[in-house]
Amino acid sequence: MMPLVQIKGVGGYLTLAQKQEIIHKVTEAVLSVEGEGLRQVTWVTIEDVQPGAWGVGGQPVTDDDLRALARQVAAE
Repeated sequence: MMPLVQIKGVGGYLTLAQKQEIIHKVTEAVLSVEGEGLRQVTWVTIEDVQPGAWGVGGQPVTDDDLRALARQVAAE
């Protein structure tokens, strides 16, 4: 078995450093279940979807929309 985790998100929202942190944390989560022996064959990919080409509830979502949502949640 070769674990493969594919993550899609709105492009332009996360920095490269944030993507690398996600890759690390997701890998650790997979290995906590499947075992350390699979580290060398655990793949995590992050695919950016063009802003506006991602929709929720029939409405396009952009990186600016996500930033506004993050600010709103942080303010609560």
